[in-house]
Order: sequence, then C-alpha cells, then structure tokens
Amino acid sequence: MTEQYDVIVIGGGPGGYVAAIRAAQLGLSTMCVDNNLGKDGKPALGGTCLNVGCIPSKALLDSSKNYAHMLHDYKNHGISFDNAQIDVTTMIARKDKIVRQFTGGIAGLFKANKVKAIHAKGTLVGNNQVKLTQGDKVKTVTAKNIIIATGSVPFSIPNVEIDNKLIVDNEGALNIEETPKKLGIIGAGVIGLEMASVWGRLGSEIVIFEAMDSLLAAADSDIAKVAGREFKKQKMDIRLKTFVKAAKIIDNQVEVTFEKNGEQATEIFDKLLVAVGRKAQTNGLLDANCGVELTDRGLIQVNDLCQTTAANIWAIGDVVRGPMLAHKASEEGIAVAERIAGQHGHIDFNTVPWVIYTEPEISWVGKTEQQLKDEGIAYNVGTFPFAAIGRAVAMNQPEGMVKLLADKETDTLLGAHIIGANASELIAECVVTMEFQGCAEDLARIIHAHPTLSEAVHEAALSVDKRAIHKMN
Repeated sequence: MTEQYDVIVIGGGPGGYVAAIRAAQLGLSTMCVDNNLGKDGKPALGGTCLNVGCIPSKALLDSSKNYAHMLHDYKNHGISFDNAQIDVTTMIARKDKIVRQFTGGIAGLFKANKVKAIHAKGTLVGNNQVKLTQGDKVKTVTAKNIIIATGSVPFSIPNVEIDNKLIVDNEGALNIEETPKKLGIIGAGVIGLEMASVWGRLGSEIVIFEAMDSLLAAADSDIAKVAGREFKKQKMDIRLKTFVKAAKIIDNQVEVTFEKNGEQATEIFDKLLVAVGRKAQTNGLLDANCGVELTDRGLIQVNDLCQTTAANIWAIGDVVRGPMLAHKASEEGIAVAERIAGQHGHIDFNTVPWVIYTEPEISWVGKTEQQLKDEGIAYNVGTFPFAAIGRAVAMNQPEGMVKLLADKETDTLLGAHIIGANASELIAECVVTMEFQGCAEDLARIIHAHPTLSEAVHEAALSVDKRAIHKMN
C-alpha cells in the first residue's frame, strides 16, 4: 500500500525544513524529501544555505575579520601581536564543524516534531504523488498537499568550466585550502563581495569582474557609493562593465580572457570564483504530466498564496518569484503550512530585508530613492553618519550611514538603507516599523539607548523632519 501523508515537502533547505516543522506542529502528518549530501558524503539537511551558503560563509567571514582586525585595527586599542598568523586548514575545519552542528540540529528537530525525513530524489508525478529515487530503489508516496522547496543552483557562463579546484563556484570558494595570491571573481553580487572579503582579508589580491555599469544596482545609490569607497580602501579591484569571455587552466593557474571598452585582454589568477547568480533548481523535479507550469525564467509559476497551477501543489523559496533569500523562503514555508491547515498565513514581500555581510555590513528594506522617483512618489529623506555615533567611533568602526525614506504626505516609512557596523541587526526595527505601517516619526519618538549604534537610526528618523540633534540639518 502506498504511504500517505497530509504534507510532503520536496527539499530540506530553509524553506522546506521550516515548512515541514510548521506543518507537523499543526498536526499534519509530514514527510520531508531531500537528496543533499554534506562534505563528508552523508545526507545533510539544510540546503544550500546551511551547507554551502549562508552559514559557512559567515563562519569564514568571522574568522577572516578577526584576523584582519589583529593585523590592522587592534593597535588602535593598544593591543599588539607578534607575527599574527592564520591557519586556513583550521579555519575551514571550524566552518565544517559549525555546518555539521546545524545539520544535525535539523535532524533532531524533525525527530522531536515527528517529521519523517527521507534521503532521496523527489519527482512530482501528478495525482498528488511523489516518486522517490534512492539509487536503484524507486517507490511512490502520496500526500493531500505537496510543497516544492528545491531551491536554486549557481548559473554557469560559456567557456568557463568549473572544476572546484582552480575554477570554483560558491561551494568551492568555501573549501579553498590555501590563501591564493591572486583571486579573480566573476560577479560583484552578494557571494562575490563576501568571498572577496574573506580571502582579501587573508592576503589575496582581489580582482572582481562585473558586467553591469554600477555596483550593487539593487541597493540605494547613496549606499552603493559608500560601499564602493570602502571596498576600494580594502584594495578590491572592482572592474565594472567588464565581460569575461573565457577561462582556461595553464600550468596550474587560470588565464581569464575579458573584454572592457571593446578591447580584449588576459590576466592570470591562482583561483577563479564564478559568482554570477543562481537559478531555480527544477532539473528532474517535474514529470511532464504533473500539471505544474514554469515561467519564462524557469521559475515555478505560483500565485500570491504560493499555489502552483496544479491543485494542492505549492512552491516556495528560490524556486519561485521574489528575492532568493533564506528568510524569505522560511516565511513562505510557514505561511503555506498554515494555509494548508486552514489558517491565514501571511508574508509581506515589501518588508523582506536584504543583507550583505561585508565590512561594513549593508542592509536595506523597502524602496530605494530611485524607485520612489521612478514611481512618482513624493518623499522626504533623512540621513545620519555613523562617524557621529559615539559607540561606532569607540568600536573603531565609524564608516557608513543610515538613510530613511518616508512618504512626503503621510510620513509612512517607505525604505530604510544602512551601511555600517551591525547593519544586519539594525535593519530589524525598520522592518517592524514598516510591517506595522509606521512612520519616521515613530522611530524618532522611540527612546534609543545611549551609547548604541541604533542611535544612528534614531537620528536619521529625526533628520527626515530636519531636526537631527547631532548633525547640521
């Protein structure tokens, strides 16, 4: 007899495993199907984010940041070191240990919530059935509802073949065993900039090839300008409007052919990272008769409730429209599980925060100033520099600013943009304000503890009405 469940989730990443846990919490019999293998070749839940994305990259960023501060910053505090060194092998091992800890943690949560986990390739075959392939073994299971959460995979580019030894993708960049003298990176997006930060701090010469004519096009232009200046200080050579045409391995190095201003040139690197974005993972996922349709971009077609074109089949995360962010996938997973259970699952795509974990950190939520101009929305702007914040200066991290955008008539907060220390944490109060349709005035009236970095948000809110205390308005 075919196994039957209330919910089957295909994919064990931050969207899938969270959806499975929430469904089980709501009393639904739940199976999660995932075919990911960890670095040790064993089944590993958590998807790209936990295994080769968000978590391991932050572990390396933290290690490299500590090393860089030892070399360059601690002397300002009166702290000195003799011949500071870093053991890359130990750094990578620490990262791997953290990943194992959290993948095991998800398995424990599944057990506690009575989610059945199975390591297999899941294929949607129609009639609310999923075909499970485990090597030579194949069986079919059935569910009243199926949630697709298969995530995304890296894009490739022509004439650049990834071997994850000399030419690497984001996974290979997390496992480099020795600091390359010269690291080339294709793409100045989140992955490219974060990996540039890791290996640049450890001593690599960094060259980034970016096809677009501006840095961080998705961010507010004022924030992008500050970021560009800071990255230049960190000796990142970011080459805009530069197109990589080919890469080949010669004498255990990588020769990159690129074009800028209509002229071609070549350059030699010890390693090359390809970080040109990601695409939905649908390979082998959908049987021809399953009823689920794709968009022109290869994403699974869904409505505002994450329902696909097939009855009782849902899709969330990187495999559908919207930003490819782990927290967006998780919230969609919770919302879908609650909708399946008859509740009102909610997610507001206008209040999804973005973060880039460079130094300084970059975060934003809502509209940029250019978007407001393009949409013809009248607005007021408030800004405040971290250089005028006592805590930031005491931390020796005065770089950056907060920029708030509020509706000119109603003062409703429309966008918040931060570059500076702990920007990833500071954005949260702006998200809360926007979620509750709050105003810049609300942020301005809230008492912020002194001395804290959050005072920059407070002062920026005051600046919207030209009444900031610690700067000329």
